[in-house]
Amino acid sequence: MTFPLRSLAAVALAAAAFLCTAAGAGGNDAAQRGAALAEARGCGGCHGERGHSPTPNVPSLAGQPPEAIVLNMILFREGLRDAPPMPDLARDLTDRQIEDLAAFYASLPPGPPEDRGAPDPARMREGALLAERLNCGVCHLPDYRGQNQVPRIAGQREDYLLLSLRGYRDGTRRGTDTNMNAVVYGLSDAQLAALAHYLAQQGER
Repeated sequence: MTFPLRSLAAVALAAAAFLCTAAGAGGNDAAQRGAALAEARGCGGCHGERGHSPTPNVPSLAGQPPEAIVLNMILFREGLRDAPPMPDLARDLTDRQIEDLAAFYASLPPGPPEDRGAPDPARMREGALLAERLNCGVCHLPDYRGQNQVPRIAGQREDYLLLSLRGYRDGTRRGTDTNMNAVVYGLSDAQLAALAHYLAQQGER
């Protein structure tokens, strides 16, 4: 599914504006409201009570840049990104509620899911070479912690990373631009799997 670039660009600008407003509204208060909202909405059932996802193909949110969470929640709410059941869950959220959820998850300490397996040396080597060749550390930063609207991928669920990379490669997923689609275009399933494995193994064990 594709969407007009103007619509996606408008969402990106809206997300930036929301975060500017939230920054001046008191981060601790926003995080506390977000924690209460996440509990009331049952977000932890899929994403983990402390943001470390126990659910296959569902991302961990702990330590994500707040802008990245806000951007994706707006995409869900406005029907510009399809990943059931998130569009339905986000449909009635206000701007402030989205900002509060983002503040809460951004405040949580990041870390890998409990079911992360041991690193495979061969796949780690291949993934590291691919990450360097593709300049993943430019946008996601050298330690892959993410910045602004660019998500944290260090220690993310491996299955979710692979699902996302395939979506970008195959054109079934797109952010507010086509950078990721271009970066992974033409990569094989094996290459994407090695890259996902390498990135999932980053961060503290």
